[in-house]
Amino acid sequence: MERKSNLIFRYPPNLAELDLATMVSMYRERGEPKKAAPGKYLACALSRKLLKDAKWWFGLYYSQSAWDDLLTKSSEGYPLTEAEMNALGLILASGEEPPHREYVEKNIGVFPKLAYLILNDIKQFGFIQENDQGFLLITPRGERALQGIARRIYHKRFVPEMLEAFRDDAGLYSSDRGKQTDQTTLF
Repeated sequence: MERKSNLIFRYPPNLAELDLATMVSMYRERGEPKKAAPGKYLACALSRKLLKDAKWWFGLYYSQSAWDDLLTKSSEGYPLTEAEMNALGLILASGEEPPHREYVEKNIGVFPKLAYLILNDIKQFGFIQENDQGFLLITPRGERALQGIARRIYHKRFVPEMLEAFRDDAGLYSSDRGKQTDQTTLF
């Protein structure tokens, strides 16, 4: 399926190289307002304009208007990426048989630690529900958020062919990415 827009949040491709504590800290701090040091400026990653105040996303800074432009319809302020679209879409596409959390974590197109954080976060935000056996269900809020990100990327309602699992090109995050043994350093 052909993408129509790339105006979405994206996780850094080398996020898996970080230790777990650093990655969790960065994940939890996304969207937090940051102020430039006195006499310094931050640059908006979208507009390239210099700013004194910005919102932070894994080392990138966005003006409030750029941040708002990246938020998708019905996301309720949650910064959705393609990974969240894959998670919500897998759950919705499963129909009568809800998928197990482990299956969804392995098939959303990001490395396992990040997939775990994402599922916990969208569950806490009310987009999905998890039963005692670990099976996942999408909520009406989650379905609206899924439709919003699908419309942003593909300019149409969600269909399963939009999912990472249905595409031939596996993109930056394949399920094998987290299994690499040779990690390059960030430094």
